[in-house]
Amino acid sequence: MLYQPAPEAGLAYPGLNKIMIISDAWEPQVNGVVRTLRTITAEMRAMGKTVDIVGPDRFRTMPMPSYPEIKLALFPGGKLARIIEAFQPDALHVATEGPLGMAARAYAKRRGLHFTTAFHTRFAEYLEARTRIPSALTYRWLRHFHQPGSGVMVATQSLREELAGRGFKNLRPWSRGVDLEAFHPAPREAWDLPRPIFAYVGRVAVEKNLKAFLSLDLPGSKLIVGDGPQRKALEAEFPDVHFAGARHGAALAQAYAGADVFVFPSKTDTFGLVVLEALASGLAVAAYPVTGPKDILGEAPVPVGALDEDLRKACLKALEIDRANCRPYAERFSWRACAERFLDNLVPMRETAQ
Repeated sequence: MLYQPAPEAGLAYPGLNKIMIISDAWEPQVNGVVRTLRTITAEMRAMGKTVDIVGPDRFRTMPMPSYPEIKLALFPGGKLARIIEAFQPDALHVATEGPLGMAARAYAKRRGLHFTTAFHTRFAEYLEARTRIPSALTYRWLRHFHQPGSGVMVATQSLREELAGRGFKNLRPWSRGVDLEAFHPAPREAWDLPRPIFAYVGRVAVEKNLKAFLSLDLPGSKLIVGDGPQRKALEAEFPDVHFAGARHGAALAQAYAGADVFVFPSKTDTFGLVVLEALASGLAVAAYPVTGPKDILGEAPVPVGALDEDLRKACLKALEIDRANCRPYAERFSWRACAERFLDNLVPMRETAQ
């Protein structure tokens, strides 16, 4: 189940005009968190808000162990404090749980300031997949991290219920949107591949569970659009799969539209923006019945995807779905509504939170 958009932006605190977002995930990284923050920032600025996003690009950094494409800020506390004090935000949002997020949390706690957080990423599952650190231990730390905040923003009802069951408090709804101008059913990439084409778009990394897709016995072709640390290993293991590399802008939109089914094998995403992008491009979606896909696809009035614990069955079911169903459903998800809900969830940094 998805949360409905807020009826009016800034309903609780209409005077929040200067907003600071602290995020360890920021450009030049390419992922759903960055895309979400970049897009809602543009929407909020269009509403007349002043928004500053503070990312690792303003600090000395080091590569993240086991994931060198991601840069982590080194000892950001002092500089971050100066940045916050110079900006004087009305509201402070801590988007991630990395070094910047921890420094922002510590800054606010020491001064008795209010802030909100968000649960964007299944960090516990990612960490377990990469390091074998038990997810239960990481969830205990995550609960501790988010506890002092005035609200934890979550994308779906099923994620809210799961986190509530793990002891998280003050959970607030915050769904996502899709760029309907960028993603269309046409024009389509004329892939020189046997049809049908089952495509995945996104980061090529172990937590995306791509082997579950690539090892399936399916007709036609399998297509991977994206890049990441697991690409070379998967190319060697699955030589019959077409790896197209990363695409952006119009080339990305055409890549989506040129496929026949979008396959989303991840079991650890909290939402899955690529699912909405695929639907906007006229693609039915095949996925596991997990948080994110089941929330998005389960609300559709007509079939736009297939969910099954047997991913092969889901792929073949999705192939039979009328593509004409998909775009109209995606049109329900606007980034303006996403930004309005975000604003509605914020609290004044220096006043008593509701």
